[in-house]
Amino acid sequence: MSDSEIKSAVKEKYGEIARKSGSCCGPACGCGTDAGIAGTITMNDLYSGVDADVRESADLGLGCGTPTAFAGLEEGMTVLDLGSGAGIDVFVAARKVGPSGKVIGVDMTEEMIKRAEANKRKLKAANTEFRLGEIESLPVASGSVDRIISNCVINLVPDKTRAFAEMYRVMKPGGKFTVSDIVSVGQIPEDVRKDMTEWAGCVAGALDRDQYLGVARDAGFRDVTVVADKSYDVDVTVHFGLHSITVSGTR
Repeated sequence: MSDSEIKSAVKEKYGEIARKSGSCCGPACGCGTDAGIAGTITMNDLYSGVDADVRESADLGLGCGTPTAFAGLEEGMTVLDLGSGAGIDVFVAARKVGPSGKVIGVDMTEEMIKRAEANKRKLKAANTEFRLGEIESLPVASGSVDRIISNCVINLVPDKTRAFAEMYRVMKPGGKFTVSDIVSVGQIPEDVRKDMTEWAGCVAGALDRDQYLGVARDAGFRDVTVVADKSYDVDVTVHFGLHSITVSGTR
């Protein structure tokens, strides 16, 4: 199993989701909703309090948290969303940073970029931009962003050490990341790691919670802290648990 095989499986699934005409909320698509270890649990958090026009246009039900709620966004900031999908967190952040700020969404799936661009036009979100690219090699200048957000995406990245290194590179000194992601409590067995369905379902790529926090610290981030934590029921025959955690850290 290679990194390219993993990325191909992930792109295939999320490209299919992006091509669907409506929202994908619920047990039909998204993280953890394929038949398998995670069963039919729904990992996405609801965007209560978010403007209805943004939810209806851009929420595909693929997140596992609300990172913008913990990111300390202020007017004039430059924000980067990793794995931006149809743009829900980009548009939420854009309204917080205002016309003097900017939010950049990066996604590796062409269909998601197209859908996000269509939502940008619909919402008239002039302070947003979407770029095709991978988290391990971000199409973003070094030291250029104040905040990084991400929602249930880094678990899908094969090389998480490289992902956090890239996050550190593009962030301004004193900047902050806030990411929601799936982690395990206990190690995931190798046979699960090799299952492409479980990779695309946000299970096989999940790191152990402590390991995940260690990768962020090893990249150079300070004050790495879990600010929200939610556990999920999984198949009783496995010997690990799944949590969605929202983590913050400072450069």
